[in-house]
Amino acid sequence: MFGNKKGKKSSELDSLIGSNTRMVGDVHFSGGLHIDGIVKGNVIAEGEDSLVTTSDKARIEGNVHVHNMVLSGEVIGDVYALKHIELAPNARVTGNVYYNLIEMAGGAEVNGSLIHYDNKDAKPAQKNSGAEIPATSGDHKTSNSEYPVNTIGKAQSGCN
Repeated sequence: MFGNKKGKKSSELDSLIGSNTRMVGDVHFSGGLHIDGIVKGNVIAEGEDSLVTTSDKARIEGNVHVHNMVLSGEVIGDVYALKHIELAPNARVTGNVYYNLIEMAGGAEVNGSLIHYDNKDAKPAQKNSGAEIPATSGDHKTSNSEYPVNTIGKAQSGCN
């Protein structure tokens, strides 16, 4: 997965949300998080080199703010990946994906926009034709200013 020069993973698995678990509320974590169940709330990384992985049965109903992500399940909300996101063949995103580096396998689906932004200032690299980032009902600003967050704007659909 995401290795450093010494061949070690940048984030070890620290937390697990099991397949029979349904969480309601925001999840704040550091390190590595694997999700097999359902999270109804935002998933927010705190700290450096965070990693979220999901199984193909996992579902997140909220925004995801993380450094690295391997998505095999479903996200209903916006995804903010500061460093890297990998969308597996079964991945489904209903919302925008903000990324620095993206890998997308055949069969992965994004129902929203793919928006590249630079890691150095963590702002979208290009203005998206005047449209702003749409808000979701579970949208919360985080205290971690490295993630671009805009909760005011018009809804946007499709890819240009």
